[in-house]
Amino acid sequence: MAKYGSDVRLLTVAEVADMMRVSKMTVYRMANSGELPAIRFGRSYRIPASAVDSFLESGNQSEIA
Repeated sequence: MAKYGSDVRLLTVAEVADMMRVSKMTVYRMANSGELPAIRFGRSYRIPASAVDSFLESGNQSEIA
């Protein structure tokens, strides 16, 4: 089992949407499809900042629209 330290930064759906300049619904769709890894806490999602960085660096942002 992986241990997470304080260096793991989790972002809210709203924060990710602001960073990617898309709607929150788009982020939810990406998380549900597995395109963007997400952790579910109760009824809310948290996305690792490293996953967002990797997604943006890979050039997949053109596929969002």
